[in-house]
Amino acid sequence: MHRFLLMLLFPFSDNRPMMFFRSFVVFFFLIFFTSNVSSHEQTYVIHTVATSTKHIVTSLFNSLQTENIHDDEFSLPKIHYIYENAMSGFSATLTNDQLETVKNTKGFISAYPDELLSLHTTYSHEFLGLEYGIGLWNETSLSSDVIIGLVDTGISPEHVSFRDMHMAPVPSRWRGSCDEGTNFSSSSCNKKIIGASAFYKGYESIVGKINETTDFRSARDAQGHGTHTASTAAGGIVPKANYFGQAKGLASGMRFTSRIAAYKACWALGCANTDVIAAIDRAILDGVDVISLSLGGSSRPFYVDPVAIAGFGAMQKNIFVSCSAGNSGPTASTVSNGAPWLMTVAASYTDRTFPAIVRIGNRKSLVGSSLYKGKSLKNLSLAFNRTAGEGSAAVFCIRDSLKRELVEGKIVICLRGASGRTAKGEEVKRSGGAAMLLVSTEAEGEELLADPHVLPAVSIGFSDGKTLLTYLAGAANATAAVRFRGTTYGATAPMVAAFSSRGPSVAGPEVAKPDIAAPGMNILAGWSPFSSPSLLRSDPRRVQFNIISGTSMACPHISGIAALIKSVHGDWSPAMIKSAIMTTARITDNRNRPIGDRGAAGAESAATAFAFGAGHVDPTRAVDPGLVYDTSTVDYLNYLCSLNYTSQRILLFSGTNYTCPSNGFVLSPGDLNYPSFAVNFVNGANLKTVRYKRTVTNVGSPACEYLAHVEEPKGVKVRVEPKVLKFQKVRERLSYTVTFDAEASRNTSSSSFGVLVWMCDKYNVRSPISVTWE
Repeated sequence: MHRFLLMLLFPFSDNRPMMFFRSFVVFFFLIFFTSNVSSHEQTYVIHTVATSTKHIVTSLFNSLQTENIHDDEFSLPKIHYIYENAMSGFSATLTNDQLETVKNTKGFISAYPDELLSLHTTYSHEFLGLEYGIGLWNETSLSSDVIIGLVDTGISPEHVSFRDMHMAPVPSRWRGSCDEGTNFSSSSCNKKIIGASAFYKGYESIVGKINETTDFRSARDAQGHGTHTASTAAGGIVPKANYFGQAKGLASGMRFTSRIAAYKACWALGCANTDVIAAIDRAILDGVDVISLSLGGSSRPFYVDPVAIAGFGAMQKNIFVSCSAGNSGPTASTVSNGAPWLMTVAASYTDRTFPAIVRIGNRKSLVGSSLYKGKSLKNLSLAFNRTAGEGSAAVFCIRDSLKRELVEGKIVICLRGASGRTAKGEEVKRSGGAAMLLVSTEAEGEELLADPHVLPAVSIGFSDGKTLLTYLAGAANATAAVRFRGTTYGATAPMVAAFSSRGPSVAGPEVAKPDIAAPGMNILAGWSPFSSPSLLRSDPRRVQFNIISGTSMACPHISGIAALIKSVHGDWSPAMIKSAIMTTARITDNRNRPIGDRGAAGAESAATAFAFGAGHVDPTRAVDPGLVYDTSTVDYLNYLCSLNYTSQRILLFSGTNYTCPSNGFVLSPGDLNYPSFAVNFVNGANLKTVRYKRTVTNVGSPACEYLAHVEEPKGVKVRVEPKVLKFQKVRERLSYTVTFDAEASRNTSSSSFGVLVWMCDKYNVRSPISVTWE
């Protein structure tokens, strides 16, 4: 149990939007929940040979019954799920002795403890250039049936975004069901939501039985996160959508005519691996085309990463899998879901903002972000730290840290960290404060989050925060006034969000991650009527649409765009769709400057491939990329061979025995036919030359002559052979090699970036290059 990655879902937690964070509170819950499960029992994910799962389960039961035939207190192990599509195996709660029995049974491959993953928590379509009747939103592409499966906190079936007016009957190929449960019946589904299921056996084996006064043992969404992601990916068109008058406009999913299948595997404290695998397993069986996963854990080797393993099973069935990159940025090497067969999505800003102007007593003006849409605040006294409460907790406005006699009627300054952002506002309001200024620390940089606070509140970046605190330290009677400007458009965008997790990938550094960036900051989408917009129980407000942030919000954008591309190119593989999205990505903002990064280095820093992958998604260009990098199941298995995986570890993915190429055939992880290049040099090593091979498939003009253009990373010479690729027909495949020569070894770890572009007529097929010295 102590190995569980238990992360607590806290309302709008700091420092990462809509995610889980480690703290003393988490430790308390870990100890508390451990008592709910016998110290001799633990839930495991067990991998078996494809033909052996039922045999192992049967052998386990038979041997245990024989051994304990005279023990009246004996009970059989709890088998939670049998996995047959995403992987081969099962999950069960076992004692140590029972686990040893499983390990000694023929057909067993591996086992590891279950754990909780975390959720990575509209105008987006317009910002991305999607317009009804034009381009990807034309009648032909919108009429075909594409089914998006979302593994999340469930769905709110009555929401206006999920109405099925004018939709055709459910496609006959659909094999799913609408499972009944608490506050959810078979009639809750329609021609829009065509499937709904709940998976909680793994979660309850870790946490204990779900409290149905606050959640539902069904596909109904009690939190809002699942409704938000589903409506972002495939919600119908809703005019005049807004959050208390803010962000008013047309709300629409990226592929608004897609069908939705909701697989609820995430609950109040997270998503158990065993439940997530079961959800993916069901989605594959049901017949979805796209799987959207706005969740993840820490980076780990792929052979112990259930999302990577289950995602591989989906890819083998020609299902596109989109995953959030995580909310642990801007720290390097924090990206999760880094397997190359998954599309890993970073989060970005759109040009829509919610500015608030804070004018402090020395007449300096600070620009922040706020969803409050009330009257301006005239000059009010400021309270912070010792002028707001006692002890260091008052700096962060932790619960019960503020004193009413010190803060009543004042604007309270709170630093981010140590508690949830909306929880800080709750504490300020409870203590009688009139408003809150939420200041980012250096780690959060210039991030300007617009949160649904319970009182007037303004989020302020690190630089303006320093100005504010410097003024406060030198003023005898510090004051501030605040003017709320509502919703505005035209800010510099896109820009990578500071919280978005960064590469390089720890699990597979030879493949650059994340892959792409999509809108994930201050996103308006559908919300559950059972949850307040702030996620605080004390908040009585209920909304139809909410504004939240996270790579959780970026992921369903890509899921919906993948569905759009699949509706046009039904015979494309998941790798081809991924390649099209990556090689057509934009790298400049709406000012025609390099896309910026809101990370700790400052808003003016240009984003790199470790922040936004190939760039920012451009759906209109992605439908016609010219060339694509296709990758087969065998290519991915050879990639695992190149990582020196044992045959047993490869069996986790292949399901049957796979023999790695031999006879002098040298495999390199960098040779995976991927749309980007990741080159790693070791300081002081003799190897200063790396050569990769790639193969591209022509999906554009039948006859096209592509010329190679290279922008070299600093300190590296790049040679492409051949420099010209002459295509004569569609689907023709041609190969080339790229040689990277390090000019000199470096004394410290560092990275540099470049690009390779294949150009022919209107096509510019762009692949980022990242070079790392370690």
